[in-house]
Amino acid sequence: MVTSNTKLLQVDLARQQLTLLSATETLATYSVSTAMNGPGEEEGSGCTPRGLHRIRLKIGHGLPEQAVFVGRRHTGELYSPALARANKQRDWILARILWLTGKESGKNRGGNVDSLSRFIYIHGTPASEPMGQVASHGCIRMNTSDMIDLFDRVSVGDLVEIRETF
Repeated sequence: MVTSNTKLLQVDLARQQLTLLSATETLATYSVSTAMNGPGEEEGSGCTPRGLHRIRLKIGHGLPEQAVFVGRRHTGELYSPALARANKQRDWILARILWLTGKESGKNRGGNVDSLSRFIYIHGTPASEPMGQVASHGCIRMNTSDMIDLFDRVSVGDLVEIRETF
């Protein structure tokens, strides 16, 4: 599954961990936060989709660690506690985005289960958000320094496997 030129990101929903693998070794393990609604593929479910995906787009290269995104675009804002207090309704997407596309027709690709059209990302989130426990609206959240580290290690086309346990 992993060739010498690609990497595999394994997201373990039970452990709330993301492991980055090369063809020969484990490169890094990060604590993450996935959907509070649990695993699931349907649009509007607020669940984290399972199965095999790939990184479709990398967004945010070179932006500051606290860069704020809305609709995959940098707003020009930098996250701060004051900004958070003024915008309590926001689901904060910070630092970098890895936009995922499903590879399994009928499971996470196409129709009402399409991860790309559901806007499923791996993305940075504020330090105040818990890692290692479910809390997201479907995406895979990481603290911003881990997100930047991961972003710099992966490429468009790398595989992402999301399972309940490995």
